[in-house]
Amino acid sequence: MYKLVAIDLDGTLLTDQLEITPNTITAIQQAIENGVVVTLATGRMFPSAKKFAEQLNLNVPLITYQGAVIKDVEEKKVWFKRLVPPEISERLIEIAREHQVHVQVYQDDFLYVTEDNEEIQGYARESNVPYTVVDELSSLAYKGFTKVLFIGEPMYLDRLQIELHGEFGSDAHIAKSKPHYLEVTNPEANKGNALLYLAEQLGIQQSEIIGIGDNHNDFELITTAGLGVVMGNGVEALKSVADYITKTNNDEGVLHALEKFVLEPLVESK
Repeated sequence: MYKLVAIDLDGTLLTDQLEITPNTITAIQQAIENGVVVTLATGRMFPSAKKFAEQLNLNVPLITYQGAVIKDVEEKKVWFKRLVPPEISERLIEIAREHQVHVQVYQDDFLYVTEDNEEIQGYARESNVPYTVVDELSSLAYKGFTKVLFIGEPMYLDRLQIELHGEFGSDAHIAKSKPHYLEVTNPEANKGNALLYLAEQLGIQQSEIIGIGDNHNDFELITTAGLGVVMGNGVEALKSVADYITKTNNDEGVLHALEKFVLEPLVESK
């Protein structure tokens, strides 16, 4: 029996209209009522993830910022926190300036940019979060960032990703969460590490975990979980390491996975 289900948001739990279907909400509630811990594992900010958690009536620690922060919905306890170190934070801002690519940074649940442009406006609409424009992001770097996000053309970000890997190596976790999003976090801040930490705190074995995702930043989530479920709309690199490929996000793939691996076995066991 699976005891913990960690679900990505964009492209996974959310449809392309950024909604959770009523049937999926019902299935999640049924799993919770039967003692299964259901949480979110997302690259989104905690304030953004919290809104969906409240819609689902979740009262559990949420894995946010690609695994950099685990915090309970009521914000009474931070379970896990790993920041991008100040020197790397500073260097990432320099690189963005050198390349003239949009960059935004996250610190203490606030989102900062230096320019109120199309990229941040689109991101804010999609994520339903506010942002703050400042003169210099480097002035914030001394405290370290929760996450750094580059937004740009997919092929350009592919090249930038190679460059960042070459400069930082194992000192940073670098992954694309969407074709036009390239995210940088602390090397210990990925969804897999966060998932294992949370499971250990809850007394749940690795084999008792389901991870569900769709994109490159879900790689550790899928490979770490006892059962790695990839969406039908997922990237091929993730499908190649999946234990199971479910339906797409628009065809209630999360619902299908919950019914197959959680709800139907619960009925059979009774």
